[in-house]
Amino acid sequence: MNRSWRRSIVITAIMVGAIVGSAILLVYSPAVAAGKQTLTGEVGDAMCGVKHMPGEGTAAECTRTCVAHGSKYALVVGDKIYTLNTSDKAVLALLDQQAGKKATITGTVAGTDIDVSNAVAAK
Repeated sequence: MNRSWRRSIVITAIMVGAIVGSAILLVYSPAVAAGKQTLTGEVGDAMCGVKHMPGEGTAAECTRTCVAHGSKYALVVGDKIYTLNTSDKAVLALLDQQAGKKATITGTVAGTDIDVSNAVAAK
């Protein structure tokens, strides 16, 4: 095998490796999977999720109690629970108002976290 032929094989192998590596990153990278989405679900808290603590009253009361004790608001969509991250006072006020009720949340989804950019009461 001459030198030019070997160099072509090496360059081709490097290019194929780069393409395969890029494809793997696109499929498995949370940063790439993250994106702005709009989801509708029930406002709860990250600690209780779907099942609220017995004796804590309604879902709304339990959610407010848990948030007051440091839990974050969450959005329950089917069997998935998304932790809602926001410091926006208007969004937090709406989440408090909608505790135990449905809300539509828009934000950047990364795994089970949503960085909330907008929240409205769902109909």
